[in-house]
Amino acid sequence: MSSDNSIRSERLLRRLRELGDIGREADGRLVRLAASDTEKLGRDRVASWIRDAGLEVAVDRIGNMFGIWRPVGYELVDDAPIMIGSHIDTVINAGIYDGCYGVLGGLEVIETLKEEGFMPARPIVVAAFTNEEGVRYAPDMMGSLVYAGGLDVDAALATVGNDGTVLGDELSRIGYAGPQEPGFLRPRAYVELHIEQGPVLEREGIPIGAVENLQGISWQRITIEGDANHAGTTPISMRRDAGLAAARVITFLRDQARNSNSPMVATVGCIAFEPNAINVIPSKATFTVDLRDPDENRLQTEEAALAAFLVEIASDEQVSVTTERLARFQPVTFDKGIVTLVEQAAAARDLRSRRITSGAGHDAQMIARIAPSAMIFVPSIAGISHNPREVTPDADLVSGANVLLDVVRKLASEGAQ
Repeated sequence: MSSDNSIRSERLLRRLRELGDIGREADGRLVRLAASDTEKLGRDRVASWIRDAGLEVAVDRIGNMFGIWRPVGYELVDDAPIMIGSHIDTVINAGIYDGCYGVLGGLEVIETLKEEGFMPARPIVVAAFTNEEGVRYAPDMMGSLVYAGGLDVDAALATVGNDGTVLGDELSRIGYAGPQEPGFLRPRAYVELHIEQGPVLEREGIPIGAVENLQGISWQRITIEGDANHAGTTPISMRRDAGLAAARVITFLRDQARNSNSPMVATVGCIAFEPNAINVIPSKATFTVDLRDPDENRLQTEEAALAAFLVEIASDEQVSVTTERLARFQPVTFDKGIVTLVEQAAAARDLRSRRITSGAGHDAQMIARIAPSAMIFVPSIAGISHNPREVTPDADLVSGANVLLDVVRKLASEGAQ
């Protein structure tokens, strides 16, 4: 595997910072939610870079955007492309690397290969998937899920956002409701370059993570109902306190994670009380639960433990409990061959690497349903992400893109005559 050629680092870093300025609000926050006006501006900029690179721009019905390289006048072995990419939508008050690094790193890889005169055996495609973050529309990773056939495109387009908008209408409004059917390009392989969003690589001083698997994700919304009553005159023994019941569930989840022998994690990220008054016992508590584990059996065990505890809480606190499934994704094991290629590419550039599990969800877990897939991680300082303090050193960003370059060069050469 050659390491003689490298990406143009200044071009990649400049574009990352330029895209990172699109969607800045007056207070400095970066907000580029899916199918919003600011995401349109980001899409427009990325599309212009794709065209400037001499690539074909294609958009499918769910708004996934692709830059396609089919060398003119060169006979390809087949049309199944090597696909690379990620997403450009953000959370609220985001950093500049999450998702964008994979898209712009992928574009940089294609441009570098073109400039060095490389002739691929099959097309190479950079993808920017719609609504990976899931902030405005649920579920997250929607564009890649639809692309892989896991969600009907018409159902996805009918999704109502938390601001009352309809995704399909918004994609049309911003000009990114494309004509292609999702899945119109079935990849031969998919590789996603991403910041780790965790502390492992930085803590161990390792610049490259060869991601071998990805945690399963279970999202639920839990509603607990009791009785509103006076905070001063109602004896503790006579209360049906939805707030207390919610607190017991939260501490139960933390104890489960702390006592687990696995990397299982549990998070309550949203909670609301009614009537939400300082001197009134809560009559209703609504909150979300995010459970994750890289092993499907263990994840099912934790889901069952939570369900049993909710039955116990309903009896102990004399409250009613209902649950709603928001999302459920099984753990993903990535393609062993591609993971090995990542390790080999790192070694060829004298970069240390280690195999690693992704704790976050990514588009790669959806595309893995239809093609051999893997991911490349680079360190995140202090493991911070979804935050304006999200930082990865420039040297690590360049190293990760160079590893991707070598992996794609190898994958796109397979089958060459």
